[in-house]
Amino acid sequence: MLKELFKYLEKPKLYAQNTCKFWDDEHISKGLLKAHLDPQLEASSRCHNFIDKSVEWITEIAPSSNYKKLLDLGCGPGLYAERLFKKGYKITGIDYSKRSINYAMDKACERNQDINYIYKNYLEINYNNEFDLVTLIYCDFVVLSDEHREILLKKVYDSMKIGGRFIFDVFTLKQFEDKKESNTWCLSEGSGFWKSERHICFESHFIYERDVRLDQFTIIDKDGKVDIIRNWFKVYTEDTIIKEIKKAGFNKIEIYSDVTGKPYFEESKAMCIVVEK
Repeated sequence: MLKELFKYLEKPKLYAQNTCKFWDDEHISKGLLKAHLDPQLEASSRCHNFIDKSVEWITEIAPSSNYKKLLDLGCGPGLYAERLFKKGYKITGIDYSKRSINYAMDKACERNQDINYIYKNYLEINYNNEFDLVTLIYCDFVVLSDEHREILLKKVYDSMKIGGRFIFDVFTLKQFEDKKESNTWCLSEGSGFWKSERHICFESHFIYERDVRLDQFTIIDKDGKVDIIRNWFKVYTEDTIIKEIKKAGFNKIEIYSDVTGKPYFEESKAMCIVVEK
């Protein structure tokens, strides 16, 4: 038994995948949506006060009068989309959580908001010169592998009109500088975030070359079924993110500390990047 448990604590290969669904898990997706909708919680989404400030800043640097068509990647339950719709944007929102998309669609219908929500992996989009503005907010970019980041940047570039803008954010090393490799565990006697019944969760943090980190969760349910969920994080410096952006064809680049336009400083845990095609 112990030998089997130790196997799950071993450091996996770089960008090893989950062994189960995450975004569409029937139980986990309930907790994710609840976290999205909690106005004070900074988990699945930024807290709602921050989102309000983000929307105001976005409308300043890319007003709907000049950047009408907006593609919101990883839109979740529509927290940004519904606010930006009220600012005059024509919005397409894409997310890979069916529960979040269904919630967003229901709310848009209820509020008579003409927002086009699509349940899809945004790595599979195929637009061509269609959008004036593209957003990917709350550091979704950093969870992708090297290959998938390159694919996404090309797809975003292709989807944009000449002069269009892409706004996204990434983590810096300051986000993880105090975090060492570790293994911990906890027992949930009843329903928790990962399972609806009794389960054990082994939580591991691993550090890789090229500024890549991994938070791994190994969940064992009461019947002995094992699920492994891996959240990868690529952390950036100004030089490394600019290199990736330029490789994708973008040239005009602005860097801020967050998606409210706060000036960038060296101790910032994140960077917001605004690029133009």
